[in-house]
Amino acid sequence: MKRWLLMLSGLLLHFNLQAQYKVEEAPEWSARFIRNNGWFGGDGIYSIPFNGVENRRSDSLLFIFSDSMIGTIENDSLQPGSRMIHNSVAIWNGKEMKFYWPENESHEAVSVFEPSTPLTAQNDYYWLGDGFVNQEQDNALYIFGYRIHNVSQEAFGFREVGNTLIKISRGTAPPFTRYEQKDTPFFFTDTDGQIGSFGAGIYVNTRKAGAPAPDGYVYIYGVHGMGKGLVVARVKPAEFDHFEQWRFYDGTAWVKEMNKVADVTDKVSNELSVSPLPDGTYALIFQEGGLGTSIGMRVGTTPVGPFGPVIRLWDCSKDAEEKTYVMYNAKAHPGISAPGELLISYNVNSVEFFNDLQKHPHLYRPRFLRLKLTH
Repeated sequence: MKRWLLMLSGLLLHFNLQAQYKVEEAPEWSARFIRNNGWFGGDGIYSIPFNGVENRRSDSLLFIFSDSMIGTIENDSLQPGSRMIHNSVAIWNGKEMKFYWPENESHEAVSVFEPSTPLTAQNDYYWLGDGFVNQEQDNALYIFGYRIHNVSQEAFGFREVGNTLIKISRGTAPPFTRYEQKDTPFFFTDTDGQIGSFGAGIYVNTRKAGAPAPDGYVYIYGVHGMGKGLVVARVKPAEFDHFEQWRFYDGTAWVKEMNKVADVTDKVSNELSVSPLPDGTYALIFQEGGLGTSIGMRVGTTPVGPFGPVIRLWDCSKDAEEKTYVMYNAKAHPGISAPGELLISYNVNSVEFFNDLQKHPHLYRPRFLRLKLTH
């Protein structure tokens, strides 16, 4: 009965919220990623406040990216010598963005994070999941690393093969040449034989993180399968890297066994966000179905739902300069959002990436929207 009432409450909130928001482009943020030298493109953008306060604007944030392009664009033309690396970082100081990546002995750009855990195989590389600054562990920075392995030369010729946790000690300067990493048990195969992984989003529901209704837990969101089912785990921040302390939501209770985790909703994307709203609810922001032109929001009464129907916030169709373009991985960034709004990013890519990059060298960068709550 209690869960039914929560679902009914969520539906009412859904219909009320539709009259209480508007969405518009945030061109000043999109423009910050139109660059002609050094970093000029990337995906997988997450933002992490260095002070660990997740739910208000900050003037000191780390941005992390997965595949990133380094090179030069002149007169809207990509110059020879550009290079893709598998991850990069940037720091926002409230006024400007500075990008970082290491170089090898030949002064070529290389990835910030490279897998070297016991389960790492030759030629594995990292895409990055969400992260946070853990105030209960000396402000260490934790980031999920997905081990990826290429299996073909096709547009989607890769597969995820493992889940790791990267730890960076407080005060370490970018590009983070020193960090710890270890394999986690949070890469799994679901009942349909499809893979899943935790780290798609993190919500730090603690007083120190500025959560409006803190319960002392870090919530970690995972995505699995072609249906993009959303699953949730939680743990106290002081025990974040003690994996046996993690608990998984089975639909009614928190249990030790990861294989009992239950979907709380579906049709999300492999990167997403959960953020508190001023009325006490929670906004789940995602690209509907993983890839597509629709940015969706579901509203929940708690960090694990129940989540209401999809509210379609934005149609990204106008970004498709070519039919080969794809849009994906929408998420909110409270750390750069003004009170009463959420800045939302989404990525643009192409299934004929290098061909389209020659024609449109600025295609591969995040775009930003502003969700304004009007009540």
